[in-house]
Amino acid sequence: MDGLPPGELARVAAYFHVLAEPTRLQILNLLREGECNVGQLARACACTSANVSRHLALLAQHGLVRREGRGTAAYYRIADSSVFALCERVCGQVAGRRG
Repeated sequence: MDGLPPGELARVAAYFHVLAEPTRLQILNLLREGECNVGQLARACACTSANVSRHLALLAQHGLVRREGRGTAAYYRIADSSVFALCERVCGQVAGRRG
C-alpha cells in the first residue's frame, strides 16, 4: 500500500468492505463450485432472493462476480478468482490465532 494515492486507498477499503460480510463470502464460496442463479444461491444461503440479489449486485460492482442473462434467469459466476487466494490467506491467519 506504500505510495498509493488516497483515491486508490478508498477503492482498496471498499473492496475489503465487500468481503467483510459473511453472506457475501458464502456466496463466493458457493460460486467457486460453479455458476448458479439467484434462486439456487438463496436456497443454499437460507436467504431471500432479494437479499442475495443485493449482495450479488455489490459483488458485481466490485468485479468479483459476472452476471449472464439466459432467458428469464440470470446466472452468476466468479469474475476474479484471485479473491480466493486472499480469502485463504486471511482464513489461515485467523485459524492460526484461535485458542
